[in-house]
Amino acid sequence: MNRISIIGSSGSGKSTVARRLTAALGIPWLELDSVMHQPEWTPIDNDEFQARVEEFTRQPRWLVDGNYTSHGIADIVWPRADTVVWLDPPRWVVMRRITGRTLRRMATREELWNGNRERWRNLFDPTPEENIMLWAWTRFRHTRAKYEGHLAAGTWDHATVLRLRNRRQVDDLVVTLEEGGGRPGPAR
Repeated sequence: MNRISIIGSSGSGKSTVARRLTAALGIPWLELDSVMHQPEWTPIDNDEFQARVEEFTRQPRWLVDGNYTSHGIADIVWPRADTVVWLDPPRWVVMRRITGRTLRRMATREELWNGNRERWRNLFDPTPEENIMLWAWTRFRHTRAKYEGHLAAGTWDHATVLRLRNRRQVDDLVVTLEEGGGRPGPAR
């Protein structure tokens, strides 16, 4: 595992798992949200976004966490990845996580990236693009179907695909890597 793409729905645990894997493997990590969301939640220009990801993934070892398939990022990351970790917990787990995480971040005023913080008013916004909990709920099925389609179409046939559906599977992967065990097998 030298070039890892971590994907999954919002709230699936991508950044948490990325943090654990980079610690276990000692490889650099790029969190796509931190690149996309510039100060004041201003999205980065798409050409610049792609250029930054392109540059990062030229390294021999890396981990990229995030989706951004509609921005062309998957076209850069996936062909270079030797491992795709697809976090695919049930929707109720995703919603529990994203609700707790969002409320905690709002209450503590935790900085996410580039000075950005979750906003209380977004909880009441009816547009999924502004309300992360609504986004996670409405996009869950679409995201799962999209990745099932990529799996069936052979998009990732060049890589090991680990479809992790629960915390135990994630913990087993991390422990295997921490103990210096062999390359984990596919979990399709």
